[in-house]
Amino acid sequence: MAECGASGSGSSGDSLDKSITLPPDEIFRNLENAKRFAIDIGGSLTKLAYYSTVQHKVARVRSFDHSDKDTEQDHEPPYEISVQEEVTARLHFVKFENTYIEACLDFIKDHLVNTETKVIQATGGGAYKFKDLIEEKLQLKVDKEDVMTCLIKGCNFVLKNIPHEAFMYQKGSNPEFRFQTNHPSVFPYLLVSIGSGVSIVKVETEDRFEWIGGSSIGGGTFWGLGALLTKTKKFDELLHLASRGQHTNVDMLVQDIYGGAHQTLGLSGNLIASSFGKSATADTEFSKEDMAKSLLHMISNDIGQLACLYARLHCLDRVYFGGFFIRGHPVTMRTITYSINFFSKGEVQALFLRHEGYLGAIGAFLKGAEQDNPNQYSWEENYAGSSGLMSSSPELCPTQRPRSGTFDLLEMDRLERPLVNLPLLLDPSSYVPDTVDLTDDALARKYWLTCFEEALDGVVKRAVASQPGSVDAAERAEKFRQKYWNKLQTLRQQPFAYGTLTVRSLLDTREHCLNEFNFPDPYSKVKQKDNGVALKCFQRVIHSLDALGWEERQLALVKGLLAGNVFDWGAKAVSDVLESDPQFGFEEAKRKLQERPWLVDSYSKWLQRLKGPPHKCALIFADNSGVDVILGVFPFVRELLSRGTEVILACNSGPALNDVTYSESLIVAERIAAMDPVVRSALGEGRLLLMQTGSSSPCLDLSRLDKGLAVLVRERGADLVVIEGMGRAVHTNYHAALRCESLKLAVIKNSWLAERLGGRLFSVIFKYEVPAE
Repeated sequence: MAECGASGSGSSGDSLDKSITLPPDEIFRNLENAKRFAIDIGGSLTKLAYYSTVQHKVARVRSFDHSDKDTEQDHEPPYEISVQEEVTARLHFVKFENTYIEACLDFIKDHLVNTETKVIQATGGGAYKFKDLIEEKLQLKVDKEDVMTCLIKGCNFVLKNIPHEAFMYQKGSNPEFRFQTNHPSVFPYLLVSIGSGVSIVKVETEDRFEWIGGSSIGGGTFWGLGALLTKTKKFDELLHLASRGQHTNVDMLVQDIYGGAHQTLGLSGNLIASSFGKSATADTEFSKEDMAKSLLHMISNDIGQLACLYARLHCLDRVYFGGFFIRGHPVTMRTITYSINFFSKGEVQALFLRHEGYLGAIGAFLKGAEQDNPNQYSWEENYAGSSGLMSSSPELCPTQRPRSGTFDLLEMDRLERPLVNLPLLLDPSSYVPDTVDLTDDALARKYWLTCFEEALDGVVKRAVASQPGSVDAAERAEKFRQKYWNKLQTLRQQPFAYGTLTVRSLLDTREHCLNEFNFPDPYSKVKQKDNGVALKCFQRVIHSLDALGWEERQLALVKGLLAGNVFDWGAKAVSDVLESDPQFGFEEAKRKLQERPWLVDSYSKWLQRLKGPPHKCALIFADNSGVDVILGVFPFVRELLSRGTEVILACNSGPALNDVTYSESLIVAERIAAMDPVVRSALGEGRLLLMQTGSSSPCLDLSRLDKGLAVLVRERGADLVVIEGMGRAVHTNYHAALRCESLKLAVIKNSWLAERLGGRLFSVIFKYEVPAE
C-alpha cells in the first residue's frame, strides 16, 4: 500500500484529531483490553501490533429440562435460546506515518486501562531512534528484535492464515491483481526484502531460513539518486513523478542501437539496452518525471534479475517481494514482474503481499507471544475491521484518499480450532473454493454488489426483530447498515480490496459486520420455530418413505433433499414466499422443483451406483435448519445408515443466515433419535457422528476445515462426500475435484443465476461425480 509522505499538518500532538477522518477510538479499537504490544518503526511509517480480548454476544441453544414433566407440550419449541457474552482474541495492526507517533503513543497511554504487558517488542530502525520516547510515554521496557527474523515470522503467518494474501501483478490485464490460493505448504520460498538495500532470504521451514545474498542498490538508492536528480526529497513524491514519466526519453533501447529488434539474440526493439543511456549524448534537458521513471525501471529491473538468478540457483519457483520500496506501487510491481518473467522465461513467479507492510510488526508480536503459542491456532482476517488493499494508480494519490487519512488497519480474529485441508481433496494446491471470480467478471460483480445492496434493508429489519428486548437494537442495526454499505462501495471501486472478490467474501463480510454490532445470530428465532415445525412432521415423512418400493424411495429421498434446500432465508425469492405464505411447507416446496430432466442431472448414474455395494462412510455437509436438515438430510442419512454406511454429518461451527449450526444439530439429532430406532442405534454405536466444520459462513472452503473433522474423515475412510445447498455446492465447490465419489446438489433460488446457468428459478443441480481412475 502506498502512503504519501509525512502530512506536515502542524504539530504531531494535535494532528491525530485534525488530519484523519476516523476518530482515534476507531483506529485503536479495543485498546482498553490490550494485553500485549509490538511495534515496527521504519524510516517513515510506524506499524503497531497489539493483542486484545473482545467481548461479544453469542446465541446459545440448549434442550429444555423435562425431568419434572410427564410429556412435552405440543406447542413448545424444541430448545431454548439464550444470549451470552463470550470473550475471544483479536490481533490489531495499525499503520501510520511517523509524524503521528507521539500523538498515537499519548492516546494509547491515556486509554490503556489494564495491560499485562511490561515489555514492548520493537523492530525496525526506529526501534533505536524512538526507544526512549516509547519507554517514557508507555512506561514499558523496549525489547529490540532482529528485523529479518521478524519479517520471516510475519510472512509465514500471513501466508498461512490469509487465503488471498499473495498476488501477481499484471499491468493492463483485467483485473491487474491476480490472487493466489493458499498452498498447503508455503515452503520453501524466496523472500526479497527491499528496504534501503536488498536482502534475499531462502525460507525452508517455520524456523529455518538463510540469508543468501543481497544488494546495496535498493530503495535507498532510488530515494537518494532520485533526490539528486529531481530535487524531490519525499519518497512517495518520487514514485508519483515516476508514474507520470516516459523512460524511453532517457533510456537507450535495443532499437536505438540496432534500428529494431536484435534477431540473433531474440531481443525485442523496446527492451532497455542501457539505463540513462541517452543522457550522455543528448543536449536536451530531461524532465523530472522521465528521470524518476528511468531510475525506477533501472533499480526494479536490477532487483528482479538478481532475485531470479538466486531463485534459479536454489531451485525455487516462488519469490515474495516486500519492503518499503514496493508499497503497492504499480510501476514498481510491473517492472519487477517483467524482469522476473524475462530472465526466468516464465518459470519463476513474482508475488507480492497485501499486508507486506505489517510483516515486521506481526513477526515482532509473535516473538513476544511465544508462550501463548499463537501458531497453534488458526486466524482469519476480520473484514469489518480491516482497511483493505487500495489502488495505487497515479490519479489516486493516497493523500487524496477519502478513506482514513494516513491510517491503515488490519484485524485478525483467533479461531477456536485449527483449520486444515479436507484430506479428500484431489489436489489441495490447485483447489479454488469459489466458482466465479467477481474481480474478473464485471457483469457478475455489478449484479451481486447490487443484489447485496438491495438486500440490506431486509437484513437490518431481521437483525432488529431478532432482539425484541434490546433498547439499542435499531441504533446498532443502523450502524451495521452504514458499515456494510461503505464496504460495498469500496468494493465497487476496488474489487480487489480484500483479495479475490466472490459471493462468499460478500457473505462473509456481511457476517463480520453483523457480529461487529452484536447481532450474532439474527435468524436464531426463525431457526428455532422452523426446527420445531419440521420435527413434528418427521415421523409422517419417514412412514411415507418406508411405504415406497426401493427405487421409488431413492428418488423420493433425493427430491426431499432438494425440496428441503428450498428453505433458504438468504434467498430473496424464498424469503418473500415464506413471509407472505406461512402455510408454505415441504409438499409445496416439492411442487416448486423443476421436473426432470434437471438442469444438471446425474440421478440415473447415482441410482445405478446405489445398486452396487454400500459406501464405507459418507461425509455430508448440511445447509439450512428446519425442513432442510430434518425432512431432507436426516431421511437421506437414515437410508445410508440402513445400507450399512457410516455417516459424518458436518454443520457450521457458528451461525450464518438460517444455516444449521453444530449445537442445533445435536439437539435435532437427539429429538429425532427419540422418534426413530435407526438414528437412535446409529448414534449409540458411533455409526452416525455429528461434527463441526470450523466455519461460520453460508459457503464452504474445503481448505479451511476443522482439524478434528479432517482427522475423523481420514480415520473412518470416507468414500462419499455430499455437499448440499446453493452456497456450498454452486457458489463454492461446484468445480471442486475430490479423490472419492461426490454428490453436489442444490436448488437455484436466484433468477439471474438460474438464467446465467441456462435454467429458471427453482432449477435443480444434481451432480454425481466419480474420480478418474
